[in-house]
Order: sequence, then structure tokens, then C-alpha cells
Amino acid sequence: MSTLEARNVDLFYGAAQALRHVSLSAEAGKVTALMGRNGVGKTSFLRAIIGERAIAAGEIRMNGAVLGRMAPHERARLGIAYVPQGRDIFPLLSVRENLETGFAQLKRSERNIPDYIFELFPVLKGMLRRRGGDLSGGQQQQLAIGRALVTRPKLLVLDEPTEGIQPSIIKDIGRAISWLRERGDMAILLVEQYFDFVQELADTFAVMDRGAIVVSGTRAELDPDKVRRHLTV
Repeated sequence: MSTLEARNVDLFYGAAQALRHVSLSAEAGKVTALMGRNGVGKTSFLRAIIGERAIAAGEIRMNGAVLGRMAPHERARLGIAYVPQGRDIFPLLSVRENLETGFAQLKRSERNIPDYIFELFPVLKGMLRRRGGDLSGGQQQQLAIGRALVTRPKLLVLDEPTEGIQPSIIKDIGRAISWLRERGDMAILLVEQYFDFVQELADTFAVMDRGAIVVSGTRAELDPDKVRRHLTV
């Protein structure tokens, strides 16, 4: 069974339809990539998954449970962790305090920062007392991913994690995603426009245009030229 299963999802903003019959699944131990130009519906789909926007039709399931009208915090308790585009870390809180905001949904006995987060992103361990707003963009991205991992997610949702990030940290993030996939206990949904990053990491992929999935398949089925045509303006 897939960790995430979305079937025929429609979503509207007033009279404007943002998603058109979108179907997508994500499995534990695999990276599912969702690609497309800006404004084609990728972030709207993520908002539907995490509960920020209600869907008009279709169904989204998490480990078999229908999400329906569950609030975002209820979905987080089911194991959905979201790293938003732009990171949204708390600039006045320390790195440690930012990580500890992930404790909210955890049982008291689980409220600790897993050691593997510092193994994936060693820079964070030396900056625990620094304010989040004092970190570089790449360091903030690592912090945002680390904060999501504190929640022990079953589904990790990453929205454009390479945007505005220096190449060395993009490589660090890629290595972290690969390591998390190899653990096999979480599904990873990666929304991204950086094709080379996706091509290296994704097990399955889907491309959106005008709110609909127009190309999808496995990594072996990925046609670079066809995908790139949907990514260029």
C-alpha cells in the first residue's frame, strides 16, 4: 500500500480551477518527484495534502486513512511533515528552538532531536544557539528539513528545496534525501524544477501543466527532452 494516495483531486480558488483530476502516489522507501513550471498547481496540490486547502472532488489517503476534512495538525499526527518553499523558519528563535518546534505533535517520551539529523546536516550542531534568521539561505533550508524530521514523519513533503541554494548545499540535501530513502521507513514527495536534481534522485515522477498531470512514470521511463519542454517558459 502506498503511504500517500491521491485520486482524481480537484481544487478551486473561487471560480478558478487549480487542480484537475490529479492522481499521484508516494511509497515508503521511494522518492516521488512532482515537476512543472511556476503556477501550474504544484504547491496547490501540496496544500491539499497538508490540509491548507479543501479539495472539491477526489480523495487523498494517508496509509489508508481518508484525510477528508482533517485539520493540518491532525494530518501532522498521521505522519505528514511539510518543508515549505521559502523555508519559513522562525528567525528570532535559536536553531535548537526551531528544531524543538517539531515536538508539538510528539509524545513526551519522543521529544528529542534524533542524532541522525546532525549527521545529515553537521553545520546545525555547531549553530544550536544561533538565531535562525542569522543563518544563510542554505543553512536555513537544512534547518527546515531537520525540523520536519524531528516529527518522525511517514511522509516528507519538500517544496522546491534547491531554490536559491548554493551548489554545495544542494549536494548535501541530495545526499540527505538519498539516505532517508535508503532507510525505507518514509515516503518522500519532492516538488522541484531543477531537472538534474530530480533525475538523480527520483524513483517515480510526474509533470504538471495547467493543474493536471501530463507526464508520469518511473525513472527508467523518464524522457528528459519531453520533461524539459514542460519545465521551460
